[in-house]
Amino acid sequence: MPPVEPVFYATTRIDTFDGARGLTNATGFFFRRAGRLFLVTSRHVMVDPKSHHHPDRVEIELHTPSADLTRTTTHSLLLYEHGLARWRQGEDSGGPIDVAALEVDPSALGEHVRLEAFTEAHLQHELQAVGIGEPVTILGFPLGFHDTVHRLPVARQGAIASAFGVRFQGEGYFLTDARTHRGASGAPVLMRQRGASPQDPLPWKLLGVHSSRVDMRNRDRVEDDALSLNCAWYADILLTLTR
Repeated sequence: MPPVEPVFYATTRIDTFDGARGLTNATGFFFRRAGRLFLVTSRHVMVDPKSHHHPDRVEIELHTPSADLTRTTTHSLLLYEHGLARWRQGEDSGGPIDVAALEVDPSALGEHVRLEAFTEAHLQHELQAVGIGEPVTILGFPLGFHDTVHRLPVARQGAIASAFGVRFQGEGYFLTDARTHRGASGAPVLMRQRGASPQDPLPWKLLGVHSSRVDMRNRDRVEDDALSLNCAWYADILLTLTR
């Protein structure tokens, strides 16, 4: 079977559960820092009081090192320990940030998994290098849709739709212009890295974490189409959440 880009192995489908009862599905990705591994997704995947969403665990699916992409393994991760949340979330001057990071014990995943992870080197520190209209890729599981045979996510193409590096409406996110759906929450927002080494398994810049669609509350639902804009929280929050 032909190889696939390693970035597929950095992204995983997330299913949330309350005990044995399945709740929702979303997207997550892996971030490694100082030898520690984190599962990153949207905070509202972990808990969302407004929609009465209170899972106690999540399941993720990982590929095995086999060349056969149909071979995967599922792992359950508890969200609480002794009544306390195991994930990390953050706030800034604009309020809560819709990003969560759950530390994962690599030994609990076993040796026989194929996993890639973004690192601090993949964060975009030169903000002026990301211009308006810059093409981005949002890799995830919209409405749970994916290659159900080979267990691979799908990519949505979009563009930077607000001034990158500027907090849109004073919040810690920027806008993307892309068609997205439920289930893509927590997806990495990626930009191809210019001049990347051919040996780099992840020749991408991690710009943000996709959260939700943005629309006008007063939009005429008959006369006006949806904006098709989305908010993506700046990925540098991960430096705080994985500290």
